[in-house]
Amino acid sequence: MATTHRWDDLQAFLAVARAGRLTEAARGMGVEHTTLSRRITRLETALGAKLFDRRPTGYGLSAEGERLLPRAEEIERAALGIWLDRVDPVVGLTGPVRIGAPEAVGTFCLAEHIGELSVRHPGLSIELVATPRVFSLSKREADLAIGLTRPATGRLHARKLGNYELGLYGAPAYVAHHGRPESQADLHRHRFIGYIDELVFSPELDYFKAALPGLQPTIRISNVITQMTATRTGAGLCILPCFMADKHPDLVRLLPKNVRITRTYWLLTHADMAHLQRIKAVTEFITAVVRAARPAFLPSDA
Repeated sequence: MATTHRWDDLQAFLAVARAGRLTEAARGMGVEHTTLSRRITRLETALGAKLFDRRPTGYGLSAEGERLLPRAEEIERAALGIWLDRVDPVVGLTGPVRIGAPEAVGTFCLAEHIGELSVRHPGLSIELVATPRVFSLSKREADLAIGLTRPATGRLHARKLGNYELGLYGAPAYVAHHGRPESQADLHRHRFIGYIDELVFSPELDYFKAALPGLQPTIRISNVITQMTATRTGAGLCILPCFMADKHPDLVRLLPKNVRITRTYWLLTHADMAHLQRIKAVTEFITAVVRAARPAFLPSDA
């Protein structure tokens, strides 16, 4: 088998292992799914091993596939490093950069300034994925990601972006109808909006144990922007990031001294990508935007 085929087949293996579905992996690589299937079969034949368990729900790694995965990723890192070291000085501040972020900071901070980044670096193609999930940088789901915790493992560079404050909010109409709580004891008479337990992507979002012990949400919603919309309509009280909620005059903060939570945003990059000019430029831009937003992120300190 030619060396080119070996590399193509390993790339096909990695794509399917990460996507879990042949069609999705093929779409990501820009090839037909039949082409990708042939490459996987060719690699399995060359190695004399079955790498995937084909299931109705998708492709799962076999025991042999699990053993091959870290070695294939090591080869990919080496190849990517050689390529980037040669190309980056020439390409510089051009090309795609995908930013993965939780929907709150992605929508109410980064999206408000994304145009400035594009004007400053017109050669960049910026992709902002603002959604409630953890992004895998090792699987190339993003070039940079904002997370709620500092990773303990993996070849990642982590930079602390800053802390942000959350508080308890409600709509004026809800407060007028149900009464304004004057103490935490009063909160037992109110409805609450929170996350769906099995869809919480980070333990840092489990606010009730820390701030409202003994209380549970009666309305559960999968993402914070929809939670805020429900709160604004008077559905109940909700713990929200202050930099989101304080933008809306139809929300009032309740018990600011009693219900005050602080969390941290971390900016993560993969070690293989952190030195690239375009990654450095976007990293510095995001850091500056969040630093400038500190009064909104930490209103009690301001």
